[in-house]
Amino acid sequence: MGAVTTDNRKSLFINLQRLKHMKNLFIESLSRYDFDQTMEKLSEIILKGGWNISVILDLQAALNKSDIAVLPVKVMEVCNPKLASRILQDSDTRVYSSMLPCKISVYTKDNEKTYLSILNSGAFASQIGGVVENVMTEAFSQVEKFIHQVTEH
Repeated sequence: MGAVTTDNRKSLFINLQRLKHMKNLFIESLSRYDFDQTMEKLSEIILKGGWNISVILDLQAALNKSDIAVLPVKVMEVCNPKLASRILQDSDTRVYSSMLPCKISVYTKDNEKTYLSILNSGAFASQIGGVVENVMTEAFSQVEKFIHQVTEH
């Protein structure tokens, strides 16, 4: 086994920092409700909050079509038109449209409890800066408030 050098330590530190940063990009919360109730209540909250639900992807059903069994998991794609337009109306920021719409995953784990997860789009967009960071930080904040209404505190 080779000696530990300053370069090795530096590389290890950088890799640990990346892992820590990646972990903070995904936020998981435990729902107070079962899977179906979580989907129903969250949908109502999102619509009342002035957001649209673009689509709900049923990943469990999609995998079942390929004879692969997984626990329930649905991904809601949600959009705040006023926020999204700030990115989509400028040709220079349209490249970031792949970050839209925001996604909320609702799923069940082996413990039979229901969870929600979201990408911390504000932290991700901080690498871009400007209007993209501002929009995605605001979007994340609003989505986090929606989720907070159905999760354990």
